[in-house]
Amino acid sequence: MTEPSQAFLIRDGVVMLGAAIGSVLVFRRLGLGATLGYLVAGALIGPQGLGLIGGAEAKLGIAELGIVLLLFLVGLELHPNRLWRLRRDIFGLGLVQVVACGLAIAGVIYLTTGFSPAASLALGLPLALSSTAQVLPMLQSAGRLNTPAGERAFSVLLFQDLSLIPLITIIATLSRTPPVPGAPPGWLLGLYTVGAVVGLVLAGRFILNPLFRLVGNMGERELFVAAGLFTVLAAAAVMEMLHLSTALGAFVAGVMLADSPYRHELEADVEPFRTILLGLFFLAVGMLLDLQVVMERPLFVIAMAVAVVATKSIVMFGVARLFGVPSRAALSFGLLLSQGGEFAFVLFAQAQGALLIAPEAASLFGAIVTLSMATTPFLMMFSRRFLTPPPTREDRPGPDGSISPAAIIVGYGRFGQTVAQMLLAAGVRITLIDRRVEQIDVAQKFDMKVFYGDGTRIDLLRNAGGADAQAIIFCVDGNGLDKAQLQPILEAFPKAAIMVRAYDRLHMMSLSKLDLAGAVRELFESAVLLGRETLDRLGFSPENVEMIETEYRRRDGLRLEAQIASGDVTVNREMMFNHERSLDLSTEPQAEQNHGTR
Repeated sequence: MTEPSQAFLIRDGVVMLGAAIGSVLVFRRLGLGATLGYLVAGALIGPQGLGLIGGAEAKLGIAELGIVLLLFLVGLELHPNRLWRLRRDIFGLGLVQVVACGLAIAGVIYLTTGFSPAASLALGLPLALSSTAQVLPMLQSAGRLNTPAGERAFSVLLFQDLSLIPLITIIATLSRTPPVPGAPPGWLLGLYTVGAVVGLVLAGRFILNPLFRLVGNMGERELFVAAGLFTVLAAAAVMEMLHLSTALGAFVAGVMLADSPYRHELEADVEPFRTILLGLFFLAVGMLLDLQVVMERPLFVIAMAVAVVATKSIVMFGVARLFGVPSRAALSFGLLLSQGGEFAFVLFAQAQGALLIAPEAASLFGAIVTLSMATTPFLMMFSRRFLTPPPTREDRPGPDGSISPAAIIVGYGRFGQTVAQMLLAAGVRITLIDRRVEQIDVAQKFDMKVFYGDGTRIDLLRNAGGADAQAIIFCVDGNGLDKAQLQPILEAFPKAAIMVRAYDRLHMMSLSKLDLAGAVRELFESAVLLGRETLDRLGFSPENVEMIETEYRRRDGLRLEAQIASGDVTVNREMMFNHERSLDLSTEPQAEQNHGTR
């Protein structure tokens, strides 16, 4: 019995992966995105297509772990500083968008289909959510994720991801199914939810961080991966035992670790599992699509997909204008997020299980979501061609492709100016890029040509001569540059040495995962120089000052190497100097007495 089942499992795996690879390659080449490729591949190989594979329901149950991991990664993104900076767009624009679009689409469904109010709401609210899996990769590949428009879209998508949990609760409240025997009443579930969240937060503070510190000190990569997956699955399992959302547990686990020194390592370790399982989820959803039902009512599917895209675009345009977004940017924002999203399939399944909609309706509206996703790339082409704002007097020219520098410097503040002066002193031909208009105007007074633009955009770097440049140096302020921004640049410009100004030790640790030519902490050298001058003023001999600097640099370098290897910022802390641990300066007895050295 075991051998045939193993054979079927291997055969199913080969068929699913083969179909996914082929379909995603085609859809990526057409610019339609991987999500749509997975859905079409599932429909093609499923029982309603070629009938190559079955058991979609069982595979969907396993693949829902992809949703759990996605919510965990969303939680990891909620670093307190970023959350606070984007709070207006996340909790203001995001909330109003979900409510307004959900109610508007539910109204369209109720008026045009004759569904009950509960069924219309169960279908309309999920359609208010957009596709994070489709939109974010599009913004990243275009270099627009860290622009104001990109951050606005990210904020709304983040709120939409968070709203999955209350939407599941709303559908459960509308459910027509009889109560599950032994299931707790609603008020008790509310208490369970609060208690579980508090318990998970406490577990993160007193259990998870010490656990990751212990694993990090051991330096075992496989053990760190296992610990990360254990965290996600354990949090989800606790919620499942309490009859709560497993996605909520994973999200809380992510938030617990968002401010942890292990966040970047966890993201890198969990991301491959999330990608594979989420792809399997979309495959299983495609397999569940009842193509016969869709073919019986093709005009309804097309008309409703158009209605969803149009309704969301109009409502989002109005909401964005309400929040002060200019008209062209508001319309572009509405078109970008006008499609249905992957969480709609999860909520349709919940609504079907709650007896709010029939299986045929779930298949029809699943097809509507799929078709709406297919419109997004074409709407973005329209947006770029016709909705790009015309230049104003405040605009500054960007690189025009007519220059071939040896080095490109991104960021011409106090740090970039020093780097530029050193390169110019050696006769190196450079191109300067900055997105601050006032900085560009000041540079002109010193006969320095600085181009305007976002230096993380690949198309802009190409226009700046990045394909032939020997070095691209990022001298921007803060710790905003991360793997998601730098990895595409490394791949696009393999000939150039990519150098980065790092914000602090944690930023250096996160950058170590990239194949950079070099990274320098922005205040390190100036702080060492100030320390030398202070020791000189305190009367220490030049020999001892030199010895102190050399030993500090040696220890700091060893600590940084160990921290990068382990992912733990506290490793080798015993190498740090303190009042009990200092150097033996035997040639300076007076200094030893005054400064407590041994």
